[in-house]
Amino acid sequence: MPEKILLSHGSGGSAMQELIRGLLLKKLHNPILKELTDAALIRHRERIAFTTDSFVVSPLFLRGADIGKLAVCGTVNDLVMLGVQPEHLSLGLIIEEGLDYRTLERIVDSIASSARRAGVSIVTGDLKVVERGAADKIFINTSGIGRVIKGADLSLKRIRPKDKIIVTGEIGSHGMAVVCGRKGAGLGFNIASDCASLNTLLLPVIRKTRAVKFMRDPTRGGVAATLNEIAGATGYGILIKEKMIPVAPRVRMACELLGLDPLYVANEGKALLIVEAKGAEKVLKSLRKHSLGRKAKIIGEIRPGLGGKVVLETRLGTERIVDMPAGEILPRIC
Repeated sequence: MPEKILLSHGSGGSAMQELIRGLLLKKLHNPILKELTDAALIRHRERIAFTTDSFVVSPLFLRGADIGKLAVCGTVNDLVMLGVQPEHLSLGLIIEEGLDYRTLERIVDSIASSARRAGVSIVTGDLKVVERGAADKIFINTSGIGRVIKGADLSLKRIRPKDKIIVTGEIGSHGMAVVCGRKGAGLGFNIASDCASLNTLLLPVIRKTRAVKFMRDPTRGGVAATLNEIAGATGYGILIKEKMIPVAPRVRMACELLGLDPLYVANEGKALLIVEAKGAEKVLKSLRKHSLGRKAKIIGEIRPGLGGKVVLETRLGTERIVDMPAGEILPRIC
């Protein structure tokens, strides 16, 4: 076992093979991956979905999450938002020369355990090692593929006025965990990331009802960005109520201290659902039966008019526009 990752570990030679077989294949072993072909051959007959994402979070390890867990959960959730049962992931690692082997092992362990919990397999991948200074320790790319659940019909085109907006839990935890995890910004809040795979929470609901019309995970740009995207795509207005939006007390205090709005802070284990009004309470009840959805709430509804804007009804009864964020308030959060 090497003490450090060297450029030779990305060269395609014996050192790379030792790293792949001695660490990656050992930790992530399954019948498809053991073939070690350039691409995984996956036979299918049903509709499938495919996604890819890259992860460059700093720091690599947070309370409740790390770059490996984020890579798995983020890609799984991208599939789930389309009503897809995730099945297989690819794993691309870009490693900076000099990274401690133990750090890489810890990340791969997290990838393996996160994949097991999500019920997915890592079936193909790629490994590159770059010179010192050419990357920040490690970057990860994951791609995912899965089967669309029979009868699933999630589309912006189905959204209509009076549809309800549900958030599956407290918002802003991941972005604030990143802030608190960065050097010199601990702040004493001890906020944990909400990073989680949402397939076991959301897919059973999709299988039971067609009341859910659309889903999206509010990652970069938070709830504000996601709702503005929905409003912009549909032309409808959106009214949300501040008193109904769940925010953990620690997250709220940290946001107030730093001058941040929780609506704009990233999440990695929450989803926004647009649900037919008459089925909203039933969906909410189903979500609350799951540990990841116990704090789910209806936070607003789709409205005609409002100039196609997202409007927040404040605790004081006034209203204000929730604009699309102009930029990323906190870079490299995933």
